[in-house]
Amino acid sequence: MKTNTLSSPARPAPAAEHRFGLHLSAEWRVFAAFFMYSFGLGGIFPRLGEIQRGMGVGEGALGLALIGTAAGTLVSLTLASRLLERIGYRRALLVLTPMVAVFFAIASWASGPLVLFLCLVPAGLCIGVVEVVVNVEADRVEHQLGRRIMNRAHAFWSFGFFAAGLVGAGIAQLGISPQLHLAAMVPVVVLATCLLLGRFSPAPLRESSTEEAPHFARPTWAIMALVCVTLSAMLLEGAGADWSAIYMRNVFEAAPWVCGLAVAAGAFTQAVMRFFADSLVERFSPVVFARCLLVVLGCGALLVVLAPSPALALLGLGLMGVGTSGIFPLAMSAAAQRTDRPAAVNVAALAQISFVVFLLGPPLLGQVAEHFGIRNLYAACLPFVLLSLVAVGALGKKK
Repeated sequence: MKTNTLSSPARPAPAAEHRFGLHLSAEWRVFAAFFMYSFGLGGIFPRLGEIQRGMGVGEGALGLALIGTAAGTLVSLTLASRLLERIGYRRALLVLTPMVAVFFAIASWASGPLVLFLCLVPAGLCIGVVEVVVNVEADRVEHQLGRRIMNRAHAFWSFGFFAAGLVGAGIAQLGISPQLHLAAMVPVVVLATCLLLGRFSPAPLRESSTEEAPHFARPTWAIMALVCVTLSAMLLEGAGADWSAIYMRNVFEAAPWVCGLAVAAGAFTQAVMRFFADSLVERFSPVVFARCLLVVLGCGALLVVLAPSPALALLGLGLMGVGTSGIFPLAMSAAAQRTDRPAAVNVAALAQISFVVFLLGPPLLGQVAEHFGIRNLYAACLPFVLLSLVAVGALGKKK
């Protein structure tokens, strides 16, 4: 029988290797990894409106350029299993997390949509590998502790995105350019990653299949059911990240700090809900909890479509944050707990589709915004909420 090398922890560091950074428990290292990953990822979104104006293009062209991130992510998620076998979880996390911020800083200098697309592809390549590392590590630590931490781990992802949005809102209001802002983010992310993750080492693997990890993480029918569950949450989470600042600018002619706050609003409510979601899942069930979240998600999206004022639009974005909070973490846990294949392969298969929807779907919605108005961008997502409600029973099938 072949042993799955991806699920095996990285080889122990030699005695001569010097570890650096804070001493954190395995649980808090997972939280720190999620936070730093999203903080480096989230810096560009509050400034997309200014980058768009600098290039002199419409929403449709900007959306097509943003597909560069999705293209890189899809390739990376597809090949993540083999890559992680070679470089290990620790090296991937410490190197690729800051590189996300580096590539977004470079992308902010793009002179046109094609250049922006090409600059975003390597950012997506880094994102895909880090996405697999942090989710598999969260599942391993969750199994080791004997209690759920997946939702709380994703809460720290949202806190990182919220922090990046809040910083972006303040810097935009000061009149500092997106290029200078994102360049300054790079040393901050590098130093914080070294401090918080310098002593990271992978947790012991879960019991899993001994099947060798394939080159392509093929989704099974069970994984496709989980994809349907996550579809609306990933689409509306991405739409909130990509377009909320431009929505506030176009619809209400809001000040720069309000546009940045629109990005942060959904991330903040998402983070708070995720922080307490694990206890709610234990008290009720994944299906009941997810069904309630999807109803809130639909109400929030509808409010954004109809909002007559910036305050109500922010409320709608906040409700969308609540609605998207637990869907993806619950699906990730369900995928990782399956025993038909190695956990990393099932996680990669789910993330391969769902996370690319998060990156690919919202940019394509830029075509809707340009031709039918940016409010209708959010209206186009409402049918997917109904699809997720139909498929939500897949979360109850624990392995």
